[in-house]
Amino acid sequence: MFRLWKWYQNSLAVHPVKTQVISSSLIWGFGDIAAQTITQSTAKTSLQIQDEDKEFKINWKRVATTSFFGLGFVGPVGHFWYEGLDRIIRLRLRLRPKSFRFVATKVAVDGFLFGPLDLLVFFTYMGFSTGKSVPQIKEDVKRDFLPAFLLEGGVWPVLQVVNFRFVPVRYQLLYVNFFCILDSCLLSWIEQQEDAQWKQWVKSFLPLKERKGQKDG
Repeated sequence: MFRLWKWYQNSLAVHPVKTQVISSSLIWGFGDIAAQTITQSTAKTSLQIQDEDKEFKINWKRVATTSFFGLGFVGPVGHFWYEGLDRIIRLRLRLRPKSFRFVATKVAVDGFLFGPLDLLVFFTYMGFSTGKSVPQIKEDVKRDFLPAFLLEGGVWPVLQVVNFRFVPVRYQLLYVNFFCILDSCLLSWIEQQEDAQWKQWVKSFLPLKERKGQKDG
């Protein structure tokens, strides 16, 4: 394990973007395998699958699709996002690294800019990858985005406080990716819930005009 970590450190120093892209792809692929396993287990528990003897098979096409999301979006975008965010807050805003204002600013900007963008791209990309039409994807985003954003909003700020306070910038995306293993399980569970009652409760907090528009659509 120590030798693997040293190899990763050396690769990150020599080829930072390439290393972040490949590691993101591998971690997101593994995360999807975990998500499929959990989804299958919860489906059996909720009696969505009647045959308990049915053998679980990994959908490798979906693993490849999710892995490509890590390769094409999370890796490159995440690398430049965390590097750029740190540089802007240190040099433009002139906040002292690791100070309360420094960490709080990074958590706020990350949560309200990168977080929603990541969710929007993820749901849209996964919709297109499964052959859904644009109207279907819009409905899925309306159904899943707000519940996912609220659930993640209770967890990610805490994780990012630790990340921005104690983790060096070059390792921050790796830190995020490992927690994304759990996040991908959460997103798969949210998608599996479809129009569950708790989602309807969350959507009830939308402005009345927007709720009416969703019903009419």
